[in-house]
Amino acid sequence: MTARLADIAAQAGVSEATVSRVLNGKPGVAAGTRESVLAALDVLGYERPVRLRQRSAGLVGLITPELDNPIFPALAQVIGQALTRQGYTPVLATQTPGGSTEDELTEMLVDRGVSGIIFVSGLHADTTADMGRYDQLRGQGVPYVLINGFSDKVQAPFVSPDDRAAMHLAVTHLTALGHTRIGLAVGPKRFVPVLRKIEGFRAGMKERLGLDEAEIEELIQHSLYSLEGGQAAASALISRGCTAVVCASDMMALGAIRAARQQGLRVPQDVSVVGFDDSPLIAFTDPPLTTIRQPVQAMGQAAVRTLLEEIGGTPAPHSEFVFLPELVVRGSTASGPGQRRTPSRT
Repeated sequence: MTARLADIAAQAGVSEATVSRVLNGKPGVAAGTRESVLAALDVLGYERPVRLRQRSAGLVGLITPELDNPIFPALAQVIGQALTRQGYTPVLATQTPGGSTEDELTEMLVDRGVSGIIFVSGLHADTTADMGRYDQLRGQGVPYVLINGFSDKVQAPFVSPDDRAAMHLAVTHLTALGHTRIGLAVGPKRFVPVLRKIEGFRAGMKERLGLDEAEIEELIQHSLYSLEGGQAAASALISRGCTAVVCASDMMALGAIRAARQQGLRVPQDVSVVGFDDSPLIAFTDPPLTTIRQPVQAMGQAAVRTLLEEIGGTPAPHSEFVFLPELVVRGSTASGPGQRRTPSRT
């Protein structure tokens, strides 16, 4: 019991005595503090005492892509915790290859009477997809918020990281280290985040290195958002003489490191690699990955806050909340060729 009290107190940010008062139904605890303790119980997987159980304010669906990419579980955790604190019950629906489609998952959630839905990196991010599905959902009276990927055809609030600024940060960092041949490994070009990253990359390369469109185009390689995709893209870019590779995800960056090593090159002595996301545990790779951190906490909380406002009858305008990313410098980037006092290869 003492261990459990300590865990709950740490999660809720209160004293063990306060937790004890809440669990025993004693007075003298502020309503907000009480809710924090009850939310901590839920997050840690403890059952609420029967007298403290309340009916859920409602179900909220969360539709994500596959969970192989650690950024999606990280977002799901932030969103789930934020919903729980507000009395809602999150329902996670995950798309898997060969499994249910986004439309099927949406229908399933609507059939179960969800109060709203949060879409993460869904079809709204695909410029070739039919956006009519979201109009239909709006017609059914189901509020929703979309994360990662903006469309002017969907009348809903969007939450996104600033992909253009992210690539500008990466290019600025690498050119400051002396790299002049920098490649970009990104996903399929039909996705909005990909197009924005390319825009940011082009702007940075023009500004920092004075390259023209044709020269920049040669440094962009499309692939899959996976370790294998990053490996294939980086192999192609390294063969074109790139001494640094910026990747559109941390998983792709791990593939880029593998590609460099397969060619007998060292990271970062011969090839610098920058990721995107700052996924959990990415600081502990070999070498620790320099990456662009998505503001997951702020984005997830903003998505929940916006959705609950819609559920409460205050619709958000058709707008996009854009969050600035942060460059996190670790061990996978170093000075470019000609910038070192000793040769990088023996």
